[in-house]
Amino acid sequence: MASEWDRVAERLVAERGDALVRYAYLLCGDRDEAADLVQDALVRTFGRPRRSLELPRAEAYVRRAVLNLVIDRARRRDTWRRVRHLAVEPERPVAAAEAVDERIDLAERLRALSPRQSACLVLRYYEDLPVAEIARVLGIAQGSVKRYLSDGLRALSSSMITAEPAVGTGGGDVQP
Repeated sequence: MASEWDRVAERLVAERGDALVRYAYLLCGDRDEAADLVQDALVRTFGRPRRSLELPRAEAYVRRAVLNLVIDRARRRDTWRRVRHLAVEPERPVAAAEAVDERIDLAERLRALSPRQSACLVLRYYEDLPVAEIARVLGIAQGSVKRYLSDGLRALSSSMITAEPAVGTGGGDVQP
């Protein structure tokens, strides 16, 4: 015979399971991960019995568990990004000449931008200044700095994409 606890769990999954998965999807953006999050949250919530837990309160527990799991996973990913280079070797070492070529290319692309865009990019990503400080240094509004950063990054990324060499399928590089 199923206990009251089991009946609440079964009813929650039957009646609110889809809504819980949609909630998790809004938090993580991936359907499979959302289903996993809900499953993990259900295990956490119903892994040990609680007294007189009714459906609305059980759903609140599961939603809170989903949110906590999303936050925990994001923290773990951020931590891994910070220390990954210590544990994983790069796929291939970058030759010194290649690194110099990349810096020269980047410098040329920066000079092709408007003066304000390049100034904002250099101050933000080379000097590591926050937007407010860049605005103060350049004497412009913070919104303008954000716009120059956005436009400059878009221009740099599009120029880098178009400059990538095309690779042929016949074993050699295709000449432009």
